[in-house]
Amino acid sequence: MLHEPAAPSQKDPAGPYKMRLGIWMFVLYSLFYAVFVAINLLSPQSMGNIVILGLNLATVYGFALIIVALIQALIYDALCRKKEAEFARPEGPSSAVAPSGKASSAKSTPAKTTSTKITPRKTSRKTGGKG
Repeated sequence: MLHEPAAPSQKDPAGPYKMRLGIWMFVLYSLFYAVFVAINLLSPQSMGNIVILGLNLATVYGFALIIVALIQALIYDALCRKKEAEFARPEGPSSAVAPSGKASSAKSTPAKTTSTKITPRKTSRKTGGKG
């Protein structure tokens, strides 16, 4: 089996943006969760109150925690992809020209892959005395 990186790793120019965004989203979610914990500590009886569709506050808030986490993940992904796309855009037609003034002739080579053909083994069955 060939174990090589999928792509050569290099410095991520969007890294600082992603880190700041992740920290802010973590802080916001932590505050949302802290309110849940505070309600449980200060007024546990209120978690039994019916709030919507016959569901109590604990159930609704629990589902809200899960849904908010999923929504935050989608927002984080979209914003990070947008920022990465900004950094990936070429600066113009001059970006295809190498520093020596010649057009770059870099060709992408396909990754080495190995394929293994699986063939079934032929087995012979010997039948016992009955047959």
